[in-house]
Amino acid sequence: MQTYPECDPLPRRPPTADEPVIVNLRHLPPDVRVPVHRHDWAQLAYPLRGAMRLSAAGMVWLAPALRAVWIPPQIEHEVVVLGEVELRTVYIAPEVAPLSLSSCAVIEVSDLMRALFEALSDTQPDSADAPQRRQQLTALLLTEIRRAPPLSLGLPMPQDRRLHALCQALIAQPASPLTLAEWAARVGASERTLARGFQRELRMSFAAWRQQLRLAHALDGISRGRPLGEVASELGYASQPAFSAMFKRAFGVPPGQFLRQHRA
Repeated sequence: MQTYPECDPLPRRPPTADEPVIVNLRHLPPDVRVPVHRHDWAQLAYPLRGAMRLSAAGMVWLAPALRAVWIPPQIEHEVVVLGEVELRTVYIAPEVAPLSLSSCAVIEVSDLMRALFEALSDTQPDSADAPQRRQQLTALLLTEIRRAPPLSLGLPMPQDRRLHALCQALIAQPASPLTLAEWAARVGASERTLARGFQRELRMSFAAWRQQLRLAHALDGISRGRPLGEVASELGYASQPAFSAMFKRAFGVPPGQFLRQHRA
């Protein structure tokens, strides 16, 4: 895993009073890490292609293509690029922020929102009414972001070093079939201690945390149009029906229907 260099050849513009929403185009090298940093403004990071993992405020957020991560101002965060990623970073002045200024989130990106991102990325005023058009596009985009359905793709990260080591290992290998008892032997704690730690620190069981992780990876694979059987196998499911049943319980529709909607 390489660290993204400080020098960025693509210019970025911060939001201003006249332009409170700025859409920047980003092309990041594959499989790199952007070190911990923060901004004076809010940010919506939207992978158009590929996926990204963001760590902030004791949580890990996974955003596949056509989903966006909301990052409030002054929140320290680290970004890991998963594969080759093309994304839009939308900088939003805090005074017009459409979402929480204290917590991150992953939201679904609608067709209209995608079109507004692209329209606002054209920063060249091409007519006398360009400022008015930008103002109208900005207002509509903020409304769309405010109305966007949130997705449960955030994973709480524990403070306990043994739990943290377990969770980091699963993030690196979500298909791992190891049971909690087997993980206990690896991280130097009893199964009972780990189970209590998950409930105490993360308010969920080991199985629920692992399923949440796999759901996020499943969305990434499905969004890329990969075969369902391949995605299910890579995430440790013995069969595609078992994977589809888990997916439907979480998202309300089976993965095939989700994929058709995504392609449409």
